[in-house]
Amino acid sequence: MASSPQSGNDGSDFVEFRRKVRSAEVLSAAMERLLQQLHFTGRVSVQVQNGRVLKSGYEEGYFRQPQPDQASLGRQASEE
Repeated sequence: MASSPQSGNDGSDFVEFRRKVRSAEVLSAAMERLLQQLHFTGRVSVQVQNGRVLKSGYEEGYFRQPQPDQASLGRQASEE
């Protein structure tokens, strides 16, 4: 029975996979730039099966911009 050429690299491939996950090298540079531009803070999830992405998503509610409180708005208006 012949083994596939990739089976010999499985160990080193998994070591490289673990290294990339631990060092947070799991997103493309374009995706990282987009997240920075959006000031996104939250969770991005990816489900993978047999090397293919099944689904991905993010937790909503992290795109909210901080709203100035009404008291500080009133102070600014009275100072002018």
